[in-house]
Amino acid sequence: MEAQRKRKVVMVLTLFVMMTMFFSCVRAWTGEIHGRVVCDVCGDSSIGPEDHILEGAEVAVLCITKSGEVLNYQAFTDAKGIYRVAETMPESDRWDACLARPISSFHERCTHLGDGTSGIKFSYSRPSGYSHTIRPFVYRPANAPLYCV
Repeated sequence: MEAQRKRKVVMVLTLFVMMTMFFSCVRAWTGEIHGRVVCDVCGDSSIGPEDHILEGAEVAVLCITKSGEVLNYQAFTDAKGIYRVAETMPESDRWDACLARPISSFHERCTHLGDGTSGIKFSYSRPSGYSHTIRPFVYRPANAPLYCV
């Protein structure tokens, strides 16, 4: 009985040492993607004093890893209109290419997606610990206010 218990302890310790060696050989990689969502109040395709950020706008980010896995992220903008997705994974599985696209705006007036903002494809070649910034996604109101004309 005692010999059997000692064998189990040795097996558990051996397994622990092997797992520790395995995980110490795997290098971790961390990446981040972030951007802004804004309301182009006058629909003039330029950010001016009348324009504002959109809090709560939904953005999807799809990434293909070096190993071929497809990862789908969903993010919402914060009070500053910024969304972000981040991931830590083994270096061999890091992001290779991504697509960021706006999904919806919950603002009461600014709900129409601006021209040319259906999605942005990009290669992710940043080293671990760095981020990739996406140009702002733009929503517009259905009808621009009279002061915009």
